[in-house]
Amino acid sequence: MRSRRAPLLIAALVAALLTPGAALAAPAPAAQAAVASCSAAAWSSGAVYVGGNQVTHAGAAWRAKWWTQGETPGTTGEWGVWERTGTCDGGEPPVDPPGTEDFPVSQAQFNQFFPNRNSFYTYSGLVAALSAYPGFANSGSETIQKREAAAFLANVSHETGGLVHIVEQNTANYPHYCDLSQPYGCPAGRDQYYGKGPIQLSWNFNYKAAGDALGIDLLNNPRLVQTDSAIAWKTGLWYWNTQNGPGTMTPHAAIVNSRGFGETIRSINGSIECNGGNPAQVQSRVDTYLRFTSALGVDPGGNLHC
Repeated sequence: MRSRRAPLLIAALVAALLTPGAALAAPAPAAQAAVASCSAAAWSSGAVYVGGNQVTHAGAAWRAKWWTQGETPGTTGEWGVWERTGTCDGGEPPVDPPGTEDFPVSQAQFNQFFPNRNSFYTYSGLVAALSAYPGFANSGSETIQKREAAAFLANVSHETGGLVHIVEQNTANYPHYCDLSQPYGCPAGRDQYYGKGPIQLSWNFNYKAAGDALGIDLLNNPRLVQTDSAIAWKTGLWYWNTQNGPGTMTPHAAIVNSRGFGETIRSINGSIECNGGNPAQVQSRVDTYLRFTSALGVDPGGNLHC
């Protein structure tokens, strides 16, 4: 099995205040004007922030330059509202949680893959979900295992805009995901089965099937997928490991049986993207997969498109 690095101590952040005289002699660069506050509360999409407010998000400290609400730190650009003031792990790779020795992606790599991710999508939540499907990214050779981890994360990145979105953004679609022909109906409400989580689980029958498989009552409590990180990751792994979708095999089988990344796309979105349906979207997924496999130091294999 792969060897993992020993846990590293998190370096302490020390803020030094310049005296007025020193400031005149050697002006501090603008990038150092704000001091990182890694003890600040995590950024919240619903909170209102004003100039000077500090938050933490995606392993970094941020300071608001002016009033803002709902603007994710790291997505507003150099001249945007959020100023990055420091890295909250002190520049050292974070310590991986216990039990991840055989998972091909370290916490440091995960953070690099998703620098602007919503704080909801935690690495610890993903790790907690792995026990539900122990064969995931743990079957076949080390090359296959790394390919599967990269393929899964590339697809969920595409589905969520880089792990930024927890729920489907088009609210007009929300009432459409209730199939009343099912005998159990939509007990949580006809508009509650919209896309949620890393693979955007949708439709009442998928919530029922995923919940039954995972031992969680998602039919009556679909909002758990947007409020519990581990449950959200488990629903993504449920689909990946057990559902053919519009394809002919599960995404897990596509990678383990060397059918290629393209078949994982087919299993998720079928003709909507494949067979010329939307080649730009396919290419976007492929580009992310190639970036992740490169970071993991593994050949991506063939049949990348669908």
